[in-house]
Amino acid sequence: MTHAARETEIKLAVPDAATARRLLRAAGFRVSKRRVFETNTAFDTPELRLRRAATLLRVRQAGGVATVTYKGPPDVARHKSREELELEISDARNMAAIIERLGLGPVFRYDKYRTEYRQPGRPGIATLDETPVGVYLELEGTSQWIDRTARKLGFAEKDYITASYARLYLDWCERNGVRASDMVFR
Repeated sequence: MTHAARETEIKLAVPDAATARRLLRAAGFRVSKRRVFETNTAFDTPELRLRRAATLLRVRQAGGVATVTYKGPPDVARHKSREELELEISDARNMAAIIERLGLGPVFRYDKYRTEYRQPGRPGIATLDETPVGVYLELEGTSQWIDRTARKLGFAEKDYITASYARLYLDWCERNGVRASDMVFR
């Protein structure tokens, strides 16, 4: 499966997964994909050309599904919007080896548990992401849907987070006096 699209999204920090689940249920969301462990590896050149261009090449293993994803430079305003090209692959390890043979190497690994939610008959996806540095709801859809849904969940525009998980991790490390490495569960 391949899809090319423009993703538009925000993240919202929540105190814990139980609170997030209550908020989502109260807003009419139901689980569309059960909780799964994800491990993600971002690749870049030794000179970090992709990072400097604000792009991303990632290999993800989520349960039994592996994907390779390219994300273009974001347009950041109230929401983060960027090109996303994603391809389901049969073997994450071999894909990583191919990428490395092309001169890129792994630069950041991050883990999370993700549960996907949808409102029956409505567009947009809400995901509950449990990471080593906090719990986040991610809303992905049209700008109008995101704003409407965030309000319904009890959030205001000031609560919107457009940073990547890598940036959230680096900020967390700085606040907590932790040396940054990979954002993985220990």
